[in-house]
Amino acid sequence: MLKVAYIGNGKSTNRYHLPFALKSGRVEVKTIFARHNNSTWERLANVNYTNNLDDIYTDDELDLVVVATPSAFHYQYAKECLEHGKNVLVEKPFAQTVAQAKELFELAQAKGLFIQAYQNRRFDSDFLTVQAVIESGKLGQLLEVENNYDYFRPEVPQSQSELTWENSFLYTHACHTVDQMLAYFGKPNQVNYDVRQLLGRGRMNDYFDLDLNYDNLKVSVRSSYFRLKSRPSFVLTGTKGCFVKASEDRQEQDLKHFYLPTKAHPDFGLDRPEDYGTLTYVDAAGNYHEEKVVSKVGDYSRLYEGVYQSLVNGAEKLVKDEETLAQIEILERGFKLLQ
Repeated sequence: MLKVAYIGNGKSTNRYHLPFALKSGRVEVKTIFARHNNSTWERLANVNYTNNLDDIYTDDELDLVVVATPSAFHYQYAKECLEHGKNVLVEKPFAQTVAQAKELFELAQAKGLFIQAYQNRRFDSDFLTVQAVIESGKLGQLLEVENNYDYFRPEVPQSQSELTWENSFLYTHACHTVDQMLAYFGKPNQVNYDVRQLLGRGRMNDYFDLDLNYDNLKVSVRSSYFRLKSRPSFVLTGTKGCFVKASEDRQEQDLKHFYLPTKAHPDFGLDRPEDYGTLTYVDAAGNYHEEKVVSKVGDYSRLYEGVYQSLVNGAEKLVKDEETLAQIEILERGFKLLQ
């Protein structure tokens, strides 16, 4: 069991971390820090809620500190944790720049400490299903991958009057999808960028379309705040067929309704039959097939299981340093095009 403290007591900690940390059975939450103890989130029993960081930094019992603050503070708190001898799990985006990320990894290595990005979206149902379809071989040689992560929230960019990295769609959403592609396909040979402020220069970044180019494979990672009807979450195209997964992982949707991954909710995050993707292909005999693919089960608690295995059993990090550096490089270069 890992004794864990959280820096931050907002949506990130309470919606995307605690339910899955507790579900994993690998975590005992000891302390939660927030600068102001006025959070409306329900408090956990037997947890020390504090506005004094020294309650974390001087606690020799802690095995791990999770940085789950707004993005602008990820680098600062991660560095402070390392300087105080703490292992760290850092919410995405891990840092603003490659230089910052390298500094954190080098500091951790020098001190013999663990630090890793919290890339929980590697355990999205749609992404896991896509991997299974690719590995089935029914698509033949994979040629194209489209990965869309759309919203219809026009009020968000309309309310923003300036361009900042921490509020940009690139950093807040491509940090999910770019990581998925890097985790599965590796670092691309080239990235082509179309990063926009659809409401005009000086406003927030509300759109991106990134082409990750590999040998004989094109991967498109796209997102917009203005899609009333979202594009399919994934479209795969191969020499023998295609796969279309229209809807995204349902874990986030359930969490937004406070339907949590507990024993009382065994159907948490599960796709319904109407959510299943469609695989269309021609087999070796030339026969046409169209079939629904039952979705894999997404489970963000697998990220905490990976952290446990690394800290307790010395397993390789689930999210490798070089993958995080490659992701930050892509985000940093894309954002610079707007400046």
